[in-house]
Amino acid sequence: MIAEIKTLTAYKNCEKTIQNAIPCTGIGLHGGQKVHMVLKPAEIGHGIVFKRTDVTDKDNLVPVSYDTVVDTRMCTCVGNADGVTVGTIEHLMGALAGFGITNILIELDSPEVPVMDGSAADYVTLIECAGIVKQDAPLKAVKILKDVSFDDGRGACVCLYPAEEGLSIDFMIDFAKSKAIGRQEYSIKLSERTFKDSVAYARTFGFLQEVETLRAMGLARGGSLDNVIVVDGDKVVNKEGLRSENEFVVHKTLDAVGDLYQLGMPIIGHFSGVKSGHAHTNQLLRALMADKSAYEIVNLDDYEEALTQFQSRKSA
Repeated sequence: MIAEIKTLTAYKNCEKTIQNAIPCTGIGLHGGQKVHMVLKPAEIGHGIVFKRTDVTDKDNLVPVSYDTVVDTRMCTCVGNADGVTVGTIEHLMGALAGFGITNILIELDSPEVPVMDGSAADYVTLIECAGIVKQDAPLKAVKILKDVSFDDGRGACVCLYPAEEGLSIDFMIDFAKSKAIGRQEYSIKLSERTFKDSVAYARTFGFLQEVETLRAMGLARGGSLDNVIVVDGDKVVNKEGLRSENEFVVHKTLDAVGDLYQLGMPIIGHFSGVKSGHAHTNQLLRALMADKSAYEIVNLDDYEEALTQFQSRKSA
């Protein structure tokens, strides 16, 4: 396995894993429990898979896919046929998407990924410390061929549109009742650099008046000013304030990046989110994959070569 993982590749766009196993410890945002987690290298074709080391009496492997998502209340939660689940995966998934990691085993002794500081910044550091390995297999991508959308009928909607290359994202939020947030818009062309510099830092946020209700639902029990931006009416409670004026909408973009990576491969297209969340993005992916005419799976090397040739002929 190790020899396969370290094999050099002739592909420009290839599958990736991490070089070395790397551990971390943190608190579950919703359960409040201490979590020990280890990111481990995985072979070609393995995909992104969680392993619940605290579960020994049933299948403890939980693969990540749009169709293994079982809960989207306040986070993204995946599960297997035996009912074993792993929640709050979106920030880690965002970091994996940012680096293009396609194969990894994530061991943890809890039903929830640790929240760290509420952003993806610590996961970026972990992956960089572990190192990234290119694997000897071509990278495939989902190319969007026609518009696909999901609208909840209450003002929130998400869309995927065709584009020639890469994934671009625009997002809009509107919290009219809080001047601390208000209406914010954000657009970005996703790459490893733009993810690290412009997306990963943004922390999750919540409202002080909702804390007791969420905790009664078994949620937000690990939330604190160390890992959540807390908004009380028109002000931010955290003494250090915001990391950027638009940190709220950037965090929603981070969530979208992580949730879109439920496909396990990059997207060639444009994503637009309007006042949307985890449930909307998952419903969008389900609608996309249910319509075979809306997408195609392409070998990214072959696609980019064909695109370059087409653009050369077009400009000649």
